[in-house]
Amino acid sequence: MSIITLTTDFGEGSPYVAAMKGVILTIHPEVTIVDVTHSVPAQEIRRGALVLDRVTGRFPDGSIHVAVVDPGVGTERALVYAEIGAQRYLAPDNGLLSRLALRLPPRKIIKLTQREFWLENVSDTFHGRDVLAPVAARLSLGLEPERLGPPLEKLVMLSWPEVRITPTRIAGTILEIDSFGNLVTDVSEEMLAGRPIDERVRIMCGTQKIHGIHRVYGRQPPGTLIALINSHGNLELAVVNGNAARQLDIAEGTPVTLTWE
Repeated sequence: MSIITLTTDFGEGSPYVAAMKGVILTIHPEVTIVDVTHSVPAQEIRRGALVLDRVTGRFPDGSIHVAVVDPGVGTERALVYAEIGAQRYLAPDNGLLSRLALRLPPRKIIKLTQREFWLENVSDTFHGRDVLAPVAARLSLGLEPERLGPPLEKLVMLSWPEVRITPTRIAGTILEIDSFGNLVTDVSEEMLAGRPIDERVRIMCGTQKIHGIHRVYGRQPPGTLIALINSHGNLELAVVNGNAARQLDIAEGTPVTLTWE
């Protein structure tokens, strides 16, 4: 079974999504198309990169992931095919694949230059439909990636904050605010391995202080600020039955520090 996923900032219900699906299905009517999300905030490459990193590895090996968050569409920025881990990606080379590449160096990167695999008429403002969609469909039919263009040595990388770890301290950052207003950090469960997560750990974020890391949301009273490990394996700060970002006025990029006394 061939799978193509779509991740964009087009917005739910956008006809642009349907246009891309129409191109794909015209070339490969039997392919399975999965919408990862079309609710990446408009032009927020960094948010799109996080979505790809957290979700696409869950798909069967060899799945093709088309990502379009492309404020530079029509400029000199490249379009690329990349193999990262066991997955395949098609995206603008603007940092959208950089979170994936930071964790797993790409095995193959190819610049898309061979127009024979694109639509005949290419709009300057819709490369998702006219370039990435037809290339994805042809790859799903067995097209060899090497025919798409010349190899590249590296992808464009965004700057991502680095978690600093000492025996008594972990310093990270609020990396993302999810749709519930929870504050998702870049501190992973693996970083906490072997350390106490009971009342001995103190978590500071802005002026807020939390003691201990809980397992679930629902065992604390509504309105309580808690820390827990979320389903992606990252430390998260949340207000039970509330919106932590709004209630605490904490933004992405705010430092988070864990200390052990």
